[in-house]
Amino acid sequence: MDSDHVDRIVEQWAEQRPELDTSGLRVAARAIRLQRYLDQAVSDAVRPFGLQVGELNVLATLRRSGPPFQLTPTQLYRGLLLSSGAMTNRLDRLEANHLITRTVDPDDRRRVQVALTVRGREIIDQAMDAHVSRLDEVLAGIDDEQRTALEDLLRTLLVRLEQEHDLT
Repeated sequence: MDSDHVDRIVEQWAEQRPELDTSGLRVAARAIRLQRYLDQAVSDAVRPFGLQVGELNVLATLRRSGPPFQLTPTQLYRGLLLSSGAMTNRLDRLEANHLITRTVDPDDRRRVQVALTVRGREIIDQAMDAHVSRLDEVLAGIDDEQRTALEDLLRTLLVRLEQEHDLT
């Protein structure tokens, strides 16, 4: 089996601190490095659509919410684990690019509704096609059985962590 960057880190720790149990580090360091590669792959996939990853996430959240493809800013920032300020910045950019609209909720004038525009829906559909295609390329090195096993292991870990730590 080939070695990766994490193997070299673990070897260095083994030399310097042979008593240190690096089993958790081996998993976490690989997950962190994988996230960096995935972030870059997603960025590359959505850049042709004039989007940043954070903007893709907002548009995707609206799109998958179903018709009429609208949510409140609070629903968006809670769902995406963002501060309200970070969400406002993303919404400003998306609105300036005519991908979303913000309107006063007719049932409660204190609330704002964020909705996909027709152009926003077209862009997110195209960007998601490119996004999932790029992820398939990244994961091409593992077969379907391995992919399913990895997905199941990650789900098991995430379910426990999500139950222990409410990040919403």
